[in-house]
Amino acid sequence: MGAARTSRTPLPGIGVRYDLTTRERRRLSVVAERDGSRTLSAYRKDDPDDCALSVRLTADEAAGVIDALMPAHHSPSLLSTTELGLVAERVEVSATSRWNGRVLGETRMRTDTGVSIVAVLRRAEAIPSPGPDFRLAGGDTLIVIGTREGVDAAAGILGGQ
Repeated sequence: MGAARTSRTPLPGIGVRYDLTTRERRRLSVVAERDGSRTLSAYRKDDPDDCALSVRLTADEAAGVIDALMPAHHSPSLLSTTELGLVAERVEVSATSRWNGRVLGETRMRTDTGVSIVAVLRRAEAIPSPGPDFRLAGGDTLIVIGTREGVDAAAGILGGQ
């Protein structure tokens, strides 16, 4: 079995139940209630009808679990590169960063870390492929691609005060 199998069942007056069977043939379900709460259930591997764990989550707790499973800095629609040993992440330039107001080339980002800055998000605008003369501003979010070590180093450089 390759990909996980999922199904969706409307629960009139309650919400929707989502069932997932993993590639290891483990069964999970989530009941998404109309008030935003969720009930997460995991079933025994040897008896998929026997619930081994059931946890009721508030809407805020469910959002926390979602963030842990799919952090905001990770965007699968951006690029999935982990199989290649690369990561794509968002790195913010703080208002107190020493790079606020300076040009991108001064950071020596590509030279020192090996990462590529593929875009800058500024307010509601996306600036693709910024050049070395691009002036950074506090609040900018840089989309960087590189090795895990390189991205971490880039975040350290951009966060420098």
